[in-house]
Amino acid sequence: MTEDEFQALLQRYLDDRCTPAEKVLVEHWYNRLDEAQGGMLLSQNQEEIEDAIWQRLQHTKVNASSETRVVPHPATFWQKPLVRWAAALVLFALSVGLLLMFAESQVREPQQIVATADGWTRHRNNTQQVQEFQLPDMSRIELHPGSSLRYSTAFAGPKRQVYLQGEAFFKVSKNPARPFLVFTRQVVTTVLGTSFRVKAYADSKVASVAVREGKVAVQARKPAASDTASALVSAPSVLLLPNQQVVYSASSQRLKKELVDKPVVLAPQSFEFEERPVAEVLQALEKAYGVDIVYDKEMLAGCTVSITFYEEPLFEKLGLLCKSLDAYYSLSDAQIILHSKGCQQPLGG
Repeated sequence: MTEDEFQALLQRYLDDRCTPAEKVLVEHWYNRLDEAQGGMLLSQNQEEIEDAIWQRLQHTKVNASSETRVVPHPATFWQKPLVRWAAALVLFALSVGLLLMFAESQVREPQQIVATADGWTRHRNNTQQVQEFQLPDMSRIELHPGSSLRYSTAFAGPKRQVYLQGEAFFKVSKNPARPFLVFTRQVVTTVLGTSFRVKAYADSKVASVAVREGKVAVQARKPAASDTASALVSAPSVLLLPNQQVVYSASSQRLKKELVDKPVVLAPQSFEFEERPVAEVLQALEKAYGVDIVYDKEMLAGCTVSITFYEEPLFEKLGLLCKSLDAYYSLSDAQIILHSKGCQQPLGG
């Protein structure tokens, strides 16, 4: 099948002029996009293509029970050069033998909203609210507006793989024998059982993964032009612990590890200190938030402080402590660095 023949087939599908076998061909092609490309779109134009076919599938479902069939207006965007180019890339990425095999299979009517043919399920949040649902392995997902998640309906095999566009919070059920992988266009996140957030919108130049509990490994993906189903760059994984995140920049194609904007308390501690060594206060903050605070132990060895923390966020607590010590702090990767000139006598706060 040539590029022109494939474009003609897509146009016939959108015009509702396909034979049953041709409909199966297009719909199987549509549902194999993530599997063929490892969950990554070749370009934003391919996302337009997906959306058009998705809308066509839903239109067919809604009107199946109507006495009068309404044929949608032809999608003129197929005539755009960039869209034609993107469609051609996807077409030739799939083997002719696979397409012929799909064409010979039985016609399957796509299920409404979340399910697609060929054993794939797609959750797409078109509302203005976060949607919660459960995967077959009991993992919980919070899918944000404008986001979609696709996975194999059977969820079988040695790995649990899902493909995300947009933003979602994952609470993964533990299963060391079956790692859980989240594919986005920019990064791949691998976990065994934990809770974390992935943000990777199609129109954004950055992607991020933030961990709430457990630990995950994040790797950057190769550029779209040279990507395969599971190809990763040769750089090692970035390991993330609770209250840490990694940010991927498309411009630099690098992962930057840092603390999340609002670290949460992981292990509650007493935050009432009366003439206590500064090192004791810093150790309590480290334990509570699971962070690493770097400071000159000799410089602060003789310093004490009287201070009480309440419900302030971590960085506000650090600000109050620094004010008492006439010091300041900075962030480097996922570390907090305290800069102080020390003290000559006990300090009150």
